[in-house]
Amino acid sequence: MRVFKTKWFVRFARKERIADHTLREAVEQAERGLIDADLGNGVIKQRVARSGQGKSGGYRTIIIYRSERRAIFVFGFAKSSMANLEPDELDGYRKLAAMYLAKSEKDMDGYVDEGALCEVKDDEEEN
Repeated sequence: MRVFKTKWFVRFARKERIADHTLREAVEQAERGLIDADLGNGVIKQRVARSGQGKSGGYRTIIIYRSERRAIFVFGFAKSSMANLEPDELDGYRKLAAMYLAKSEKDMDGYVDEGALCEVKDDEEEN
């Protein structure tokens, strides 16, 4: 299972101090079937804990997800800042999911090489 972050999400995670191991935990929960909300067409919403706190006061993340294959964190927000996605936003994420989930591993490596995506490191690789 490969896990990625978009350029936007990299900035969000850095600003909010969300570590890669926390993102991996969210994906591992999804892999176990513990998905907070299946938004359809390869898009899920997963809660991520705020550093030093629990999930309830944490963040919501939008992930392009295909079980056992690929997860791409594309958007995040504090629960207090917004309740749900607007229908046009959700439609945009579903279109993005169709595009990313159809790509080969070589294509994904190209996105990483050009800086459009950043691969989430395993715990032992994280600084």
